Amino acid sequence: MLEFYFYTLLAGIVALLFAFWGAYSTLKLPEGNEKMKEISDAIRLGSQAYLSRQLKTMAIFGIILAVVFVFMPNGAQLDVAFITGAVTSYLAAYLGMNVAVRANVRSAKAAEKGMGSAFSAAVFAGSVTGFACVGLGLIGLSLLLMYLTISNVAILIGFGFGASLISLFARVGGGIYTKAADVGADLVGKTELNLPEDDPRNPAVIADNVGDNVGDCAGMAADVYESYVVTLVAALLITTSLANPTLAQYKYPLYVAGLGVISSIISMFFMKVGRRGNPTAAFYKGIISAVVVAAILDLAVTMYMGLSMSYFVAVLAGLVLAILLFWITDYYTGSGSKPVVKVATAAKGGAGTNVIMGLAVGLRSTWAPVLCVAAVILISYSVLGIYGIGIAAAGMLSLTATILTIDSFGPITDNAGGIAEMAGLPHGIRKITDTLDGVGNTTKATTKGFAIGGAALSATALFVAFANAVGLKALDALNPTVTVGIFIGALLPFIFSSFLMEAVGHSANMMVEEVRRQVKTIKGLLTGKAKPDYARAVDIATINALKSLVVPELIAILTPIVLGIALGTEALGGLLVGMIPASFVLALFMANAGATMDNAKKYVEAGNFGGKGSDTHKAAVVGDTLGDPLKDTAGPALNSMIKVVSTLSILLAPVFIMAHVIL
Repeated sequence: MLEFYFYTLLAGIVALLFAFWGAYSTLKLPEGNEKMKEISDAIRLGSQAYLSRQLKTMAIFGIILAVVFVFMPNGAQLDVAFITGAVTSYLAAYLGMNVAVRANVRSAKAAEKGMGSAFSAAVFAGSVTGFACVGLGLIGLSLLLMYLTISNVAILIGFGFGASLISLFARVGGGIYTKAADVGADLVGKTELNLPEDDPRNPAVIADNVGDNVGDCAGMAADVYESYVVTLVAALLITTSLANPTLAQYKYPLYVAGLGVISSIISMFFMKVGRRGNPTAAFYKGIISAVVVAAILDLAVTMYMGLSMSYFVAVLAGLVLAILLFWITDYYTGSGSKPVVKVATAAKGGAGTNVIMGLAVGLRSTWAPVLCVAAVILISYSVLGIYGIGIAAAGMLSLTATILTIDSFGPITDNAGGIAEMAGLPHGIRKITDTLDGVGNTTKATTKGFAIGGAALSATALFVAFANAVGLKALDALNPTVTVGIFIGALLPFIFSSFLMEAVGHSANMMVEEVRRQVKTIKGLLTGKAKPDYARAVDIATINALKSLVVPELIAILTPIVLGIALGTEALGGLLVGMIPASFVLALFMANAGATMDNAKKYVEAGNFGGKGSDTHKAAVVGDTLGDPLKDTAGPALNSMIKVVSTLSILLAPVFIMAHVIL
C-alpha cells in the first residue's frame, strides 16, 4: 500500500522541484535600470499587501468552519484535511504570484536581447505557478492518504473544500480588485485624457498592474488548483462507491495525475521562439506535446496495470477536451480572429453597437464547449460508467501545470509591457513587450476556457459523489422539492454574479473619482513634472475588494446549508443539477464576451479603424469596460462557486440527512 502513495508523492516532489528551478532561473536574470526596479517594487509591494490583508479575512472564515467541523463525525481528521487543503492552495497562489511580480521587470529587461529571451523569461516564471500547484496538490493528497488510508477516503472531501474556500476568496477578491483598477484607469486615462496604456501619469496605473497579479495570477492559480485536487478527490470518492472497487481503480486517477507532471515538464521544452518566432505557435506546440506525451504514458500505464482499454479511452477523452476548449476559445477571442474583428468593426457605429456585437459573440461562443463537455461525459460514461467521468476529468486536469504556465505568462508580460511604458524604454523593446502582452491577453482567455470546462467536468464528478454520499439513485423532476432545488440552483450563479458586477462598478467609480481628483489637484501631473499618488489608488482597490467579497462568499456557503436543512438532500440534488450547467454556460458567455471585446479594443489600438484616440477607439474602450468584469471577475468566480457549493454539500450530507429526519 505504501508503494501506491509513494509514486504520487514522488511526482509531487518532482513538480515542486521543477517549480523551484523555474524560480531560480527567473531570479538570476538581470532586473534592468533603477527606474524599472522602482516600478516593479511598487507592483510587488502592492500585490503582497493585498494578499496579506486578504489572508486575515480568509482566516476568520477558516477558523469558524474549522470549529464547526470539530463537532462532526471524524472531526479531527476532517479539520486536518480542511486545513491542509486551504494552506496548500494559498501557498501555491502565493509562491506563483511572488515569482511573477519579480519576473515582470526581468522579462522587460530580457526584451533587449530579442523576442525569444523575453518569451522564455516569462514562460519559466509562469511555470512556477503551474508546477507549484500540481506539486503541492499531489504532496498534500498523498500525505493525507497515508494518514487516512483508503478505508476513510471520504474525509478527503475536507481537503477539497479547503482548496475551494481559498479559491473562492482569491477569485472573488482578486477579480474585484483587478477590474476596479483596470476600469478606473481606462475610463479616465483613455477616454477623457487620451493617455496611452500604462502611462505613468495615470494615478491608477500601478493599481492596474497589481490587479493583474492578484487576479490573473494568484486568483487563477487557486481556481485551477482547486479543480485539480477536487477532481482527484471526486474520482477517489466515486471509486469508493463502486460495488467491488479494486486497488487498481484507486491507483489509476492518481497515476494519471502523476504522469501529467512528466508530460508537462517535457512540454516546457517545446515552448520556445526565435528572434522572429511566433509565441502563439509556441504555446500550441507546448499544449499539443503535453497531450501527446500524456496519452502515450497513460496508454503505457494502462497496459502495464493490465486494465482494459476503456480506462485509456476515458482519459483520452479528457485530454482531447483540453485541446478542443483551448482551440475553441482561441477562435472566438484570439487577437485578429473573425469574431474579434466583427466586434471591432461594430465599434465604428459607437459604443452601443460594439457592446451588442460583443454580447452576441459571447452568447454564441457557448455552444461548442457545451457540446464538447457533453460528448466527453457520454463517452466516458459509456466505457466505464460513473467511474469514467472521474477518470476523464482526471485526464483533462493532468495538464494543469502546462495550462497554468501558459496562463501566468499573461500577467507577467502585461506587467512587463507596463514597466517598459512607464520606464520609457526604447521603441524596439516596447514593441516586443507589446507583442507578448497581446499574446498573453489571448492566453489568459484560452486558459479561462480550460478552467471553466475543467470546473464543469469536476463538478459533474462531484455531483456523482454527492449522489452516492446521500444514497440518491435518481431525481424525480415531478417532485416539487426537487423542482424548487433546480430553480434555486439555476438562479444562484446570476445572483452571485450580480454582487460581483456591482462591486466592480462601485469600486471602479471610486477609482474614477480618485483619478480625476489627482489630475485636478496635483499640479504638473499631466506634464510629467509631478508624480501621482499611486498608493492611494492601490488602497482604494484593496479596501473595496475585501469589503465586497463577504456577501458573495456567504451566498455560496449558506445557500446549500439552508436548502439542505430545510428541504433535504433531494432538493439539494436539484440545486446541483440546476447550478452546474447554468454556471458553466453563464461563465463561458461572460468570459468569452469580455475577452472578445478586450481584443477588439486592442485591434483598434493596433491602428485599425482610426487607431488610438479615434471615436471608434473610444467606443471600443467602453465595450472593454463592460467586458472586463465579465471575463476577469464574475465569469471565472463561478468556477469556484460551483465547487464550494458541491464540496460543502458532500461534506455536510450527514447533517442534512439527520436534520431532515428530525424535521
